[in-house]
Amino acid sequence: MNKLKLYCITNIQSAKLEKLGLNLVGVGKNNFNEKYIKCENGKNINDKEKHYSELTFHFWFWKNKLKDIDDDTWIGFCQKRRFWLKSRNENKNDRLENIILKDVPEEWKNYESVICEPIKLGTKLMKLLKRGWKNLIKKPNLLLNLHSTTIKIHFDMHHGYGVLDKAINVLDKKDREEFRNYVNTRATFNPHIMFISKKKIMDKYFNDVFSWLFECEKIFGFENLKGYDQTRLYAYLSERYLSFWFKKYTKTIQWPWIFHEIN
Repeated sequence: MNKLKLYCITNIQSAKLEKLGLNLVGVGKNNFNEKYIKCENGKNINDKEKHYSELTFHFWFWKNKLKDIDDDTWIGFCQKRRFWLKSRNENKNDRLENIILKDVPEEWKNYESVICEPIKLGTKLMKLLKRGWKNLIKKPNLLLNLHSTTIKIHFDMHHGYGVLDKAINVLDKKDREEFRNYVNTRATFNPHIMFISKKKIMDKYFNDVFSWLFECEKIFGFENLKGYDQTRLYAYLSERYLSFWFKKYTKTIQWPWIFHEIN
């Protein structure tokens, strides 16, 4: 059976995380002990962590460690509060260490990548009136579809009107119009920048996503990115692109995950 190497990215040191048997990664300004991988040496974007979040480690891993991984090893990422489950039938009330993914499931044998089971987008009337009024002016029938909000409208409401359009305008031509159509027609996406794949696919994905995000920096920069909705803009952009990219370029399986608070 192929090997699995999972990295859990966190901005805090946690004794609970240290008991889970995952490869731990510390990002951000907090101190971490020797049990955590840090992204400070080699080629890195550590100074952008505030805006790139866990992508800080993704970039570091891509540039400094991916070449050392065997071609047949599955490589994946999770976060301090979001973890892969080992099967579709886990009791989510059981102890976390007993239900999280540790080995490659047999179910993956005909697939090339793994992404999170999707979340369905929707909004409440008051939020649409407050944050989505520009969209509402252009498309009044949104009032009839509150429980089926597209990725584009949801992004406009939460991360800035027109921001996603501007970002898509600098996406590579091979994906640009397909991705634009994707965000304008889909009401679900696969969240949390969590995925699992092998080395070759991971290299291609990182090349595409970081090439795009660095182009986006020329438009949005960093100084004007403020507040919860925009500070981590580059992470939010990559989260939407991930769903599209893996479905377009790989045979992907959607896999269950769990939210579990870690202090």
